This record gives sequence, C-alpha cells and structure tokens, in this order.
Amino acid sequence: MLEEFPLYIRRQVEEGISILKRGGVIAFPTDTVYGLGVWSTFQEAVEKIYQVKRRPRNLPLPLLLADVSQIGEVACTVSPVALLLASRFLPGALTMVLHKSERVPDFISAGGTTVAVRVPAHPVPIALTKGLGAPIVGTSANRSGKRSSLTAEEVYSQFGNDVDLIIDGGRCPGGKESTIVEVTGEVPVVLREGAISMEELRRVYRSIRFKEGD
Repeated sequence: MLEEFPLYIRRQVEEGISILKRGGVIAFPTDTVYGLGVWSTFQEAVEKIYQVKRRPRNLPLPLLLADVSQIGEVACTVSPVALLLASRFLPGALTMVLHKSERVPDFISAGGTTVAVRVPAHPVPIALTKGLGAPIVGTSANRSGKRSSLTAEEVYSQFGNDVDLIIDGGRCPGGKESTIVEVTGEVPVVLREGAISMEELRRVYRSIRFKEGD
C-alpha cells in the first residue's frame, strides 16, 4: 500500500496526479521498470510521450489500470483465456493485448484495433491511476532503442528536464520489462518474453506460443 511509503513519496504522487491532469509527463516506479505516464485521453499529452521517447507514431501505447476489473472498460471482448491469465498474473508483470473498446482513442492504439493493458503490482502507479480516475499511459522510461530505467537517476540521465516529474521510489524490484501476450485469437501468442517466462505461462495455459513460431 502507498501508506507504507515515506511522506515525500506520497506527496510526489499527489503532485504527479496534478501534473497528469494538466497534461504533463511524469516518470514513476513500477514492479518491473520505471514508466513514463500521461493521461490516456489527453491527446496533446500522449503526443508528448511520443516526442519525449522519440517513439515512432505507428507504435501503440500501453495502458495501466488500477484493477483487473477495469479491463472490460478498455477491451470490447475478454476471452476466457485472457481472464485465466489475468487471474494468475495480474496484478503483475503481464501485459495483455486485447481487442480495444470504443472508449480507447485511436491516438493510443496508433489507429489499430487492439490495446495493450496491464495492472502493475506496485502502489505508485495504482495510486496515480486511482487519483486521476482514468487509465494512464504506462510505457517504459527510456528513449527508443535505449535500456529501460531501473532507478530515478537513470530516468533523469536519459530525459533530464523533458519529464515534468520523476517520482523516486528507489530501484524497481523487477528489473525486467513485462511479458506481452496477445489474446485476440483462440491461442494466446507471446509477443515479448519478459519478467514472466514462457515456462510460467505454459503452466497456466499449455497451448500458448511464441509469435516467432508462426
């Protein structure tokens, strides 16, 4: 819980929520790596993420949710397999790619029909999302092509003052990006193996496969 963190962290979270509401960009710790966040329905703020990360505009952005129950608000269909994976790995280091609902703007999905969602197992992004009252963009805090940041110092070394606030929650406990699984068809497909291994996934759903195996 956020109450377990020092007062200065809680104050930074409050400041972060205010910045998000104004359309600013913040960096924050998660259970995997540090993330960059903006208010997901604020198009100008989302544009800032692309600029700050130097991220190609054809790449969609993932959303962070406060609770697994919110997945149905941003996805139009959530299959039994997706629910199974969510029940086992969320909150945690699993990002699921699902068919997006009409609530997800095209500037988040880069004009595509899917959306990537995750519920982090870390109180800071959860508090930010709850405080904003909406999903936040939660992409890794690194310039495109650079290593993901594990500390606030590493975030600053890459972005400097391009980020409006860096919430310093210490070193991220995970140290590895989330595992991305597409769950839009009958068989889930691993797009990126990260903190959750293929072996762990297959213990839950044996038929899961890598995209490279297509």
